[in-house]
Amino acid sequence: MPHAVTFDDVWKMFKETDRQFKETDRQFKETDRKFQETDRQFKETDRQFKETDRQFKETDRKFQETDRKFQETDRKFQETENLMKETDRKLKEVSKLVGNLGGRWGEFVEGLVAPACETVFAQRGIPVHKTSRKVKAKLSGNRHIEIDVLVVNTDTVVLVEVKSTLTIEYVREHLQRLAQFKEFFPEYAHKRVVGAVSGIVIEESVDRFAMNQGLFVLMQSGDTMVIANEEGFVPCAW
Repeated sequence: MPHAVTFDDVWKMFKETDRQFKETDRQFKETDRKFQETDRQFKETDRQFKETDRQFKETDRKFQETDRKFQETDRKFQETENLMKETDRKLKEVSKLVGNLGGRWGEFVEGLVAPACETVFAQRGIPVHKTSRKVKAKLSGNRHIEIDVLVVNTDTVVLVEVKSTLTIEYVREHLQRLAQFKEFFPEYAHKRVVGAVSGIVIEESVDRFAMNQGLFVLMQSGDTMVIANEEGFVPCAW
């Protein structure tokens, strides 16, 4: 015979059912919480992916900017190298022009000094019978000499060294030239040999040094050449 359902049985069933409903509701809430947490984590992961993507894009932008700057630097280096080559080329051209000008300037100075010699030396008691430019001679052993301007009269020969800028070293070289002159030009062995130096620009104290060595010093005064030595100066004779 079946067991009769009592009020207690029904009450127990209701209580169990209520417990199950509550447990199910708790599980649903826990599941929902987990879903929400998972959704939050997905959103955070998505945010991190987006941030990583942004950083990658920023890094790529910086790499491109760095590459652009490297290319710009390389371009500037090439321009600088080209400029240096062009500057070097121009310096060589200027050096060549200056070299050519130096030779022509020397010719100009000699052309200024040579015509003046007749007047200035005559004023110092040395009459001039002949003036020659670029007088050269050679001896064995590859020895040679060159006189810029050679002034000659019956008893005296004047050797004039002409420089655009006169230095002490040029004066010393001319003193050696004077000492060797008669060896190279024995035809003037019977004549008195004196020396003179000339310069458009004369370095400081060079004129006094030359005078102390017994040389005439010719310098520019306006459009003419004059002898800078004092009146009564007696030159050395070789």
